[in-house]
Amino acid sequence: MTTKILVIGVTGYIGKIIVEGSAKYGHATFALVRESSLSDPVKAKLVQSFKDLGVTILYGSLNQRESLVKAIKHVDVVISAVGRPQILDQINIIDAIKESGNVKPTLSEFIMKAQIRRAIEAADIPYTYVVTGCFGFFVPSLGQCHLRLKSPPRDKVSIYDNGNGKAIINSEEDIVAYTMKAVDDPRTLNKILYIHPPKNIVSQNDMVALWEGKIGKTLEKTYVSEDELLKSIQETQPPMDFVMGLIHTVLVKSDLTSFTIDPSFGVEASELYPEVEYTSVDEFLDQFV
Repeated sequence: MTTKILVIGVTGYIGKIIVEGSAKYGHATFALVRESSLSDPVKAKLVQSFKDLGVTILYGSLNQRESLVKAIKHVDVVISAVGRPQILDQINIIDAIKESGNVKPTLSEFIMKAQIRRAIEAADIPYTYVVTGCFGFFVPSLGQCHLRLKSPPRDKVSIYDNGNGKAIINSEEDIVAYTMKAVDDPRTLNKILYIHPPKNIVSQNDMVALWEGKIGKTLEKTYVSEDELLKSIQETQPPMDFVMGLIHTVLVKSDLTSFTIDPSFGVEASELYPEVEYTSVDEFLDQFV
């Protein structure tokens, strides 16, 4: 029987990839869309592309309870891919799932705030939290704050602290692949699915060295101390302060890799699904040579 999946946050960066991935993997896919989104030509074109894939478009939003409940009643699984400004609005999804009474695990592509996780657990609804690591767009910048770089630098690079802090960087397509695997897997029920494939646990120094090897050139390195980075975060305006804070958390403090997965509540995706041929950071860099 085909699993019916509702994706919320479909016009965002990762949401659209989830919708496309869900349809690709053969799931009956539903996308929740605000009707007002259709007045935006870019979003209207995106919605039409979903329709072309066979995705069912449902109109509503996180703040329209009736439409949210109605949408959830169509499906077995809800995947929330909403962005930071709507993290706390996901409480509405929890309430709607309780009211609908028919939904299997709730998955999220974002690291949830603790209060949202506790609310899900208190509601006694099944869930799977998907902890993705960093997205692939960290790679072209070699871990620098310039996340909009289309290709890695060929002259100089900024290294934060000593450059040895380990991050986890996964391609968006691989994140979706692992998420789709988890949808029907009882081993992920009421657990955290960590996407920590070993070849994608890298430091900034690792990325720079890989890139230098590919282009046959040593980059000029400028080292930015932790204190300097923290000072810059305080002096920088949004949204770049968030980007710099994320880099401090991921590459300096190594928060994504500073723990061991506890099997009582966590599972690792590449161990659970060895058949998924994920793209390593090394392979990801090949496209830029």
